[in-house]
Amino acid sequence: MRKVVLAAVVLCFAATDSFSQILKPVTWQFGAKKINNNEAVVFIKATIEEGWHIYSQHLEEGGPIKTSFTFTPSADYVLVGKPAEPKPKTKYEDVFSMDVGYFDKEVVFQQKIKLKKGATTVKGAVEFMACDATQCLPPDEVEFAIAVK
Repeated sequence: MRKVVLAAVVLCFAATDSFSQILKPVTWQFGAKKINNNEAVVFIKATIEEGWHIYSQHLEEGGPIKTSFTFTPSADYVLVGKPAEPKPKTKYEDVFSMDVGYFDKEVVFQQKIKLKKGATTVKGAVEFMACDATQCLPPDEVEFAIAVK
């Protein structure tokens, strides 16, 4: 009898484990390109799984968590303006009672920098929230270190 109970407990944990997969519908890639000796552009690309989306940086208060960037201060460069993004798709979301801008499939954000020396590493983090038609995942943060040569 004890073996039967033990087997049932093991099967319950195995079944529960297979349903508790960690969802990671967004992957990030980072790169940089020098424009000239004094300027460069940092590229931050999100690849988003089918059926999922992330939100624009430009959302009104009371909506979902918008995508945001934090850059670690450095003596090697200064940021020029704010991160640029392409025009997002827009839709009305009942849960927030507002129109929201979002991206699906992929999006590339760009941050221009002015270099104070020839090569540097741009460090920081991107915070975002991924949603599909039935759920939103908790906000996530991904750190980056992008070589500019």
